[in-house]
Amino acid sequence: MQELGALPLGDGRTRFIVWAPKRTRVDVVLDGRDFPLERRSDGCFVGVHRAPAGTRYRYRVDGGDAFCDPCSRYQPEGPHGPSEVVDPSKFKWEDGDWRGVKPDGHVIYELHVGAFTREGTYAALTEKLPYLKELGVTLLELMPLHETPGAFNWGYDGVSLFAPNHNYGTPDDLRRLIDRAHRLGLGVIADVVYNHLGPDGNYLGQFAEYHTHKYPDEWGAPLDFDGPNARPVRDFVRANAAMWVSEYHFDGLRFDATQNLFDASEVHIVRELAEAARAASGGRGLFLVGESERQDIKLLDDGLDALWVDDYHHVNRVIASGAAEAYMQDYQGSARELTACVLRNSIYAGQLYTWQKAPRGTPLRDIDHWRAVFALQNHDQIANSLDGRRLHQHAGEGLTRALSTLLLLAPQTPMLFMGQEHFAPEPFFYFVDHPPELMEAIRKGRREFLSQFPSARAAVYEECTQPPIGKEAFERCKLDWSKADPRALAFHREVLACRKRLTGKIDAAVLTETSLCVRWPEALLVLELGGDRTLTTLSEPLLAPPPGRKWKMTFSSELNRFGGRGAVPPSDGLSGWRLQGRCAALLEAA
Repeated sequence: MQELGALPLGDGRTRFIVWAPKRTRVDVVLDGRDFPLERRSDGCFVGVHRAPAGTRYRYRVDGGDAFCDPCSRYQPEGPHGPSEVVDPSKFKWEDGDWRGVKPDGHVIYELHVGAFTREGTYAALTEKLPYLKELGVTLLELMPLHETPGAFNWGYDGVSLFAPNHNYGTPDDLRRLIDRAHRLGLGVIADVVYNHLGPDGNYLGQFAEYHTHKYPDEWGAPLDFDGPNARPVRDFVRANAAMWVSEYHFDGLRFDATQNLFDASEVHIVRELAEAARAASGGRGLFLVGESERQDIKLLDDGLDALWVDDYHHVNRVIASGAAEAYMQDYQGSARELTACVLRNSIYAGQLYTWQKAPRGTPLRDIDHWRAVFALQNHDQIANSLDGRRLHQHAGEGLTRALSTLLLLAPQTPMLFMGQEHFAPEPFFYFVDHPPELMEAIRKGRREFLSQFPSARAAVYEECTQPPIGKEAFERCKLDWSKADPRALAFHREVLACRKRLTGKIDAAVLTETSLCVRWPEALLVLELGGDRTLTTLSEPLLAPPPGRKWKMTFSSELNRFGGRGAVPPSDGLSGWRLQGRCAALLEAA
């Protein structure tokens, strides 16, 4: 199928192409006048009309209502308004020497453009890029930019998939953001959502049958990737993945909830999406990552570079909060589980998961460690709570620093969530802006979702606590940079600097029920989750320094300048090991 959308020809005219097989007539509406498009045998309507970049238009179907373009590149008034002709070739890129990103060696930083700054714009984020570079981040992950209705949305209710959200600025504002990131040496990837569309402003059904009803509709009817007429739908999302890479120079994509990309085809849609993105890159290096509740290794076989591993978050959340509820009930919050993650990239590799009453996971132990993305916090897991609290607000700052040290020094790819690096006090909620009747239905759905957690269920139904989801929630999520804790920021900068020094094959071992160690050829990390402890028996061989050398402590999460009580070296080489409670210490051979 030919490229869809409004394609400027460079002479003031635009070729309009829309797939609308369920319609007998389609007109493009320009300046209040209808101009006919010609129907082709493939169900597309095509026509060339005078419409320079900046022209607003709609498609009128069968002489009735007019709707935005399903492949609109910009919706300046939101999805209910007209589309605007955009000419991406007019932007003057300055990243000509940028060759993309390598697949490994990354530190990812996930953020929501609208909540990262008070302004909530691409331009305001652009001004913060030097800060992120100095922190030690290599790759920004922008939560979904697909156009949504209303003045704000957490991103996962997109309806105009080709149009960057107008609430954050223009398409060229987004290009300037990525251009500036590349000149600073930062990569940028986009979170894309192809498993469902939002409940308001989705006009795809006015033109063609994009959805299927033969699979579960957890968040809305899924797209049809394997029905008898699925080829044009597959091409639609392939074109979308390619657009973010080619027209905006994104350095990769994060595919949301791949377990809900239902596809029984011989070639899974994930493989086609990966191929389309790489073909659009012009040879630039990309980083493609998938979210998979099943932690499915097949995503890597289908062409992705890495996958999110929720096991790591879940065990850390249980350690931090002490609450093993709902989908975290199968985790003990132990040093043994952390060690399993560091060594084998996951915990659940096909064994019984009692929450689902079924086996969960696939074996990841043989993949390169960098292909597993670990996080202590992310948008989903903070928002999947009653009050959207951050990890340090559950665990306290000391334990959070200790857990963060392991996250940021382990060989897997670490990901930070916006504000995590300075112990942001702001919560992160699920937030949307919809008409009142839909908002009430969403409130009901959120109460039902949260009720899987017994503590949240008691708060909602017995204490009548109402989780915020509207403007109040959005405003509370916005980071207030004046409240950033400089000690926490210094901690994260220094531990990321340590990460750059650690090379070579790793090993790890459980020391006690609450402590573990991770070993590199010339470095050792010891972590104690409980109280102060002395090890008098040193039978773990990983504790031995390289022959003829001694261990010297070079970093501790309890350094006073980070807000700690003061760091005590774990070993003097002569007596037992003293492990400070809720502390991680790095020793290097001297």
